[in-house]
This record gives sequence, C-alpha cells and structure tokens, in this order.
Amino acid sequence: MHGVREMYGVHDAETMAYGTAFGAASGAAYGGDTYRPAYEAAAQAAAQAQASGPALPRQGEHGAQGERGAQGERGAQGERGAQGEAREPGARAMTGRRSARRRKARYSRRPESAVRRLLPQALVVAFLAGGTTAFLAKDKAIELTVDGRPRTLHTFADDVTGLLREEGVPVGAHDVVAPAPGTALASGDEVAVHYGRPVRLTLDGEPREVWTTARTVDGALQQLGVRAEGAYLSASRSQRIGRAGLALDVRTERTVTILADGRTRTIRTNAATVRDAVEEAGITLHGLDATSVPLSGFPRDGQTVTVLRVTGSREVREETIPFEVRRTADPTLFKGTEVVERAGRPGLRRVTYYLRSVNGVRQKPRRETSEVVREPRAQLVQVGTKPHPDSVTGADGLNWRGLAACESGGRPHAVDASGTYGGLYQFDTHTWHSLGGSGRPQDASADEQTFRAKKLYVSRGSTPWPHCGARLHR
Repeated sequence: MHGVREMYGVHDAETMAYGTAFGAASGAAYGGDTYRPAYEAAAQAAAQAQASGPALPRQGEHGAQGERGAQGERGAQGERGAQGEAREPGARAMTGRRSARRRKARYSRRPESAVRRLLPQALVVAFLAGGTTAFLAKDKAIELTVDGRPRTLHTFADDVTGLLREEGVPVGAHDVVAPAPGTALASGDEVAVHYGRPVRLTLDGEPREVWTTARTVDGALQQLGVRAEGAYLSASRSQRIGRAGLALDVRTERTVTILADGRTRTIRTNAATVRDAVEEAGITLHGLDATSVPLSGFPRDGQTVTVLRVTGSREVREETIPFEVRRTADPTLFKGTEVVERAGRPGLRRVTYYLRSVNGVRQKPRRETSEVVREPRAQLVQVGTKPHPDSVTGADGLNWRGLAACESGGRPHAVDASGTYGGLYQFDTHTWHSLGGSGRPQDASADEQTFRAKKLYVSRGSTPWPHCGARLHR
C-alpha cells in the first residue's frame, strides 16, 4: 500500500468533487457508483494512463506545485525561445517514453516484494486461527451445583470425574453426584453434587444412624420415608442440616387402647411413654397403681394397656423353727435301739408379709422381713450298736409273730390309746426296764423287743398277755 501511495499519491491528493471530470468518469466506469476506494480509482487511472500514453501528473504535484509548474513552464518556454528552440519535438517524446517505462517497471516490482513480506505473516495468522479453533472446541461451559450452590464455569475436563478433580470438589461414599462420575461432558451440561449428612435418628423409640443428602429436616424425613403428619419432632422441619449432621427424635402418631376401671378408651397419641399415654386418656394413677406393661415403656401402635388398681398391707406372723436331731452311737444298746438323751425344742421366728390385691383380687403374700425370736434346741439320741443274742432257751420255738400280730398288729412303734403300752408286744415302761431295756419299748428295734419278750416268757410264762398269749402255741 505504501508503494501504491508513492506511485499514485492517492492519499496525498485532495478528494475530488463528485462533479469533476474524473469523478464522472469513475462513476460511469462502475455503473453510476459515486464512491470507490482510493486504490481502485488510482488503479483505473493508471490503466487509462498506460493506454493513452504519457502518465498524468500526480495529484500531489498538481495541487502542491501547480503554480510552480506553471511558472516553470513559462520560464522554460521563454528560455527555449531565447536559445532558438534548441530541442526538437522528437527529443521531448523520447524523454516522456523513458519516464513512463521507469514508472511501469517500479509498479510491477513492488507488488511482488509486498507478497513476499506478507506470506509469513499470513501463515502465522492461519496457524493461530487453527489452534484457536481447536482450543475453543475443547472448552465447555458447564453449570456445577455443589450442595445447592450453582455456578457456571468453563472447563477442558472430558468427564465428571475430571471436572470435580479440576474444581477441587471431594466426593465421599455417602455423597451423590449426578450424572455419575466418569460420565462424559459436553458444553451446556449440568453437574450436581449432593453431600451426605449423618442423622442420628430415633424413630418411635428405636435409635439408628442414617445418611441423607437433604439439607433440611423436612427433606430428610421425605427422603427417609418417615411419616411426619401428627408426629412429634425434636427439631423444626425447616431447620437446616449441616455437614456434621444432627440428632433427631421422631415419634409418629399411634393408636393405643387403655383399659381402666371397667372402661375402654382408644386414643391417637405420639406420647413417649405408656405413662404419658395413660394421662392423655384422662386416667389418674394413685399410690400403688400399675399397668400391664412398664410405665416407662414406649407405647406401640395398636397396643392395649390395662391399668391395675393396687392396694396393699403388711402382716406379721410367728413361725416355728424345727430343731435338729443329733444321734450318737451307744455300744451298750442293742442294734436298732435308739434312746432320746435330750428332747429337742423348736425355735420361734417373726416374719413380715406384704399382702397385695389387684383390682380386688388378693395375691399370694410376699415375704419381706424375718426375725428370729428364739433359737431351736437340738435333740440328742443314743443309737445302739450291740449285737442281738441268737436265742433264749425255752422260748425260741414259740409263735412270736402271731403274738405280735394280736397285740399290736405287727407294728414295732405301736402305742395304745392311753399311752401306757408300746411296741410289738405292748410292754409298759416298768416291765421294759426290768428286762434290761432302756428308753421306751416302742423306740427299740423289733428284734430287741422280741428278745425282751422271750425273757419275760421264761420268767412268767404267757400271763403278761392274757388275751393273746394262747397264740404262742399255735
């Protein structure tokens, strides 16, 4: 362009009026258009000059040196006139042609050098344009929402995992990412990250720990499928849940039936204990009153609770304490003989019992306290170890079994109604002792009693048994 300005002077010349001959010629050449860029007008003027012969003077010379050219031309003419017109017309024509050829050669060389200078720049521009196109193709506009906070960003990441890594967004096991990590990204996609929050939930008395991505208590209840209508909540439904979580106690509304004083009451309640449910039913507990389930227990849906009207009293009773029997071996007594050396005596105990009635029905007494008033005294017994004699001469062949059956029914420990006679053969105590026996005859063994009876028969015959003695000889 600089060469064109030097050659044609189009930017140094004053703008020609639309009414000039050149403007009219240009308008005619372009179909009546009254405006063309200066370099197009200069190119057309150069073409016309080459076709018509000597080039027209540049617009700059015509404007800036017009007067000086006119004066020079007049001076030259005067000088030429004084020198007798030394030059011929042919010389002037030759000079004009050489000038035109120099201008033509300079014009033809300058566009070629301009192309050589612009080619490297054009290549750099084309390379940069291609890189920019690839750069823009990798760039994506993504809307990333992290825990409810959206923002639009540009990224070169290929998938969701790369985007989260690029933005420094950590994701844990309880967090939710939509779309899932690894999903390919395209410009205009939306990615949402919902952080998990621990909730220490106690639902109807059952504690457990759950995770939710909801940011409010109401959202957590909906996400966990907990029916909140009519329920007791330890926190407001609009309360926000932080990343650290919260503890939440939920008691849903339940149907509980209360039986008391012969009446049935069914209520809807979210009470925490059976006691609270009973009070909501309008039932008052007095003194020892209780319920069929623990009052501190959690009332379940559909549960029936029976109120127990309880009355109680205490009663003190005296009870005997059995005495102990201590036996000692005595070699002077025949085997099977036991002699009471000291009689035992029972002790005495004072016991307090709690008597309870439930709904008018008396329950089994419950022992509460016990106090010993008198200690028992042990009974001492001597036990014979002496072997029995084999026989008594003159009495061995008699029917002693028949006599015992007649006197006592064959019972060694039999005692008559008066308490005077005892044993198989109904000895009195005086006779028993005279025969060498000790203690009471009914306490001795059957063998010893028979032995003593044989001795009595040898000394007195059958007279000691006036009614049954005749059986000895049968």
